[in-house]
Amino acid sequence: MASQFNILPNPTNCAADIPPAELHPRPPWLKVRFFGGENYQDLKRIMRSLDLHTVCESARCPNQGECWEHRTATFMILGDICTRACGFCAVTSGRPAGPPDEDEPERVAQAVEQMNLKYVVVTSVNRDDQPDGGAKIFARTIEAVKARMPECKVEVLIPDFRGDSAALQTVVAAGPDVLNHNVETVPRLYRRVRPGAIYERSLELLHRAGQLAPAMPVKTGMMLGLGETREEVLQAMSDLVARGTSILTLGQYLQPTREHLPVVRFVHPQEFAEYKQLGRNMGFRHVEAGPLVRSSYHAFEQEQASHQKV
Repeated sequence: MASQFNILPNPTNCAADIPPAELHPRPPWLKVRFFGGENYQDLKRIMRSLDLHTVCESARCPNQGECWEHRTATFMILGDICTRACGFCAVTSGRPAGPPDEDEPERVAQAVEQMNLKYVVVTSVNRDDQPDGGAKIFARTIEAVKARMPECKVEVLIPDFRGDSAALQTVVAAGPDVLNHNVETVPRLYRRVRPGAIYERSLELLHRAGQLAPAMPVKTGMMLGLGETREEVLQAMSDLVARGTSILTLGQYLQPTREHLPVVRFVHPQEFAEYKQLGRNMGFRHVEAGPLVRSSYHAFEQEQASHQKV
């Protein structure tokens, strides 16, 4: 079966529960185990040898063990310092030391080729210090991967580029197979969860992406458990469908450290299942919903499902 590439770190060679940052215990359905076997070690070796970053490691994704053992990972380009400080995110925020690495796209493509991947996800930190937000590096990464591996599909998970339409056009023109931009939460919580972002701006980005490439699946994701109401979630889902978004991911927010926003509640798996069905009824081509779902989790299957008839 073809490999995918969505990256997550495995800290040990033995199975171990992820220690929660929350003050209250996690429910049993959030117990996750990591395995540091041969595939994990091989992924880690390739990434370190090419000086590449993964969102799996930087964002402390709970699915890292499963993904790395299946030789899947998500590349994080444009460095590992984010110019924004979102309340949910474990990626280090601050001022990047310098401009984007011009050689990074070719190194990503080299890693994809070494692993003979058929599906790859590429995301980034926010680079508000750059005039185009890093769009040209995204485009060059897409092009470099496809030049080395023409059969490999490329999904990009992009920032909002501060609403710069030219930056979005640069990325779309490079021909990604899926364009993803996460709205993350409901509009009422934006100031606390996503300072520096604007809900309507993200909706407009998703809408414009679909207009620029009508055949390209447009994808987004939200975290639940930050204090949103059911009505707010359903309204956001309705907003997204109306803008032409075809793939939706819904997962449980987990507090990465005690300095980040606390979990307001743990959403039961049955509630996720209900949202999944409601989303399908609304018109999404595919909805991936569950406590441990993350944006790049099972990304290859999501892309395949998005081409099926509703």
